[in-house]
Amino acid sequence: MSTVDFDAELVKAGAGAHGRLARLRYLVWRHPLGAAGAVIMGLFVFAAVFANVLTSYDPLSTNAALSLAPPSSDHWLGTDPFGRDVYARIIYGARISLAVGIGATMLGSGLGIIFGLASGYLGGWVDLIVQRVMDILQALPLLVLALVMAAALGPSLQNTIIPSRSRSFPMWRASSAPIRLRCVSYPSSRLRRPSA
Repeated sequence: MSTVDFDAELVKAGAGAHGRLARLRYLVWRHPLGAAGAVIMGLFVFAAVFANVLTSYDPLSTNAALSLAPPSSDHWLGTDPFGRDVYARIIYGARISLAVGIGATMLGSGLGIIFGLASGYLGGWVDLIVQRVMDILQALPLLVLALVMAAALGPSLQNTIIPSRSRSFPMWRASSAPIRLRCVSYPSSRLRRPSA
């Protein structure tokens, strides 16, 4: 028969940590990868919030004279082919990434909760319809669905959030502009037949 030392198990579980700093130190010691991820996410959020303080360059202004400049003290990560500062573009891009991530999560969670509660509470034909629509959405390839929704809704930040959560809830919006597909034909001289 084995015995359990409850005091030792409680100390292992962090029960002996008193105060916020001791609890935080225990959490970092117990889950180092989670703590590293929290630090990285904190840096992303800090960069997104204070982007105008962290860099003095406009991420959209071009300068042909600085095209593909190497990293220097002025441009820490160099410039792109249009002469835009790469560091500024990364820092300001963090704002868009966080907006898309948070917006898509909130939209997907909110509508998913509404449809899930309605499906579970009402049951019957409502449950059947919601489940079949979800089956259809999950059967479609995500990239194809995102491309169709982006083409139908048009380019904007709000319309980027909607396709990223399209697997969580059914949502379609009629577009004022029809989707036009363009077929490209090549002369038969450019087409090669596979050799046997």
